[in-house]
Amino acid sequence: MMDDQALLRYSRQIMLPEVDIEGQERLQSAHALIIGAGGLGSPAALYLAAAGVGRITIADADHVELSNLQRQIAHHQASIGLNKAHSAQSSMMALNPHCQVTALDQHLHGDQLGALVASADVVLDCTDRFSSRYAVNAASQMTGVPLISGAAIRFSGQLAVFDPRDATCPCYACLYPPDDGGDEALSCAESGVMAPLVGLIGCFQAVEAFKLLSGAGNVHRGLSTFDGLSGQWRHFQVPRDPACVVCAKHR
Repeated sequence: MMDDQALLRYSRQIMLPEVDIEGQERLQSAHALIIGAGGLGSPAALYLAAAGVGRITIADADHVELSNLQRQIAHHQASIGLNKAHSAQSSMMALNPHCQVTALDQHLHGDQLGALVASADVVLDCTDRFSSRYAVNAASQMTGVPLISGAAIRFSGQLAVFDPRDATCPCYACLYPPDDGGDEALSCAESGVMAPLVGLIGCFQAVEAFKLLSGAGNVHRGLSTFDGLSGQWRHFQVPRDPACVVCAKHR
C-alpha cells in the first residue's frame, strides 16, 4: 500500500490510465536486473529508480574513468576511481531513497548469473561485449525471464526485447549466431560514440522495462535501429531460428 508521499511522488504515472495504482504497485513489487553501469546502464538505472521500481540490482566490475563522464551520466567527477555499480547506486539512491538498490562490483557469469537472472522480473543487458551478451541471453532463455538488449556505437544504436515466454519470439543468438565471430566488434573506446545516443538507447530500454513490469502498453517486437546522423529509426521483424543453438532447446 502506497503512502501519501509515494502517491505524490508517482502521481504523474498513476494518472496514466494504462498504469493507474495497480501498475504503480506492480512496479514497486518488481525486481529489475541491470547488467552494466556505463553509457546504457546509467540512464536506464536512473529512470527505473525514479519511476519507482522497488528492487534494482546493478552489476559492473569496472571503475569510473574521466573518459566515461562524457556519456555515463550516473557518474560524476567525484566518482572517478570508484566502482561503477556502487557509483550508480549512490546516484540512484540520491534520486529515490525508497528504491532498494543492490550494487555488485563484479562480472556475472555461470551459476551466479543464472541465479540473479532467475530472481529478476526483467533483465536489461547494458554491456558492450558479445561474450557478455551471449551469456546473459543464455541465462534469460534458461530461466524464462524477459531480456531487453541495447547497443550503441559511433552514431548508431539498436534496441531489441527477447521474451522467452513467447514461443514466437527470437533470442539474441537467433539475431547474432555465436559462431559469427561477433566478439571482434568495435568498442566505444576504439570507435567513439555520441554522448546523447547511449542516453537515447538506455532510456528506451527503461521504457520497455517499465511496460513489462507495469503491464502498460505493448512490448517492443523485433529489432529497431537508430541512425543518429539522420535521426531515423528503422524496424525489422526478426523470426525465431528453429535451429538456434540457444533457444531451440528451451522451447
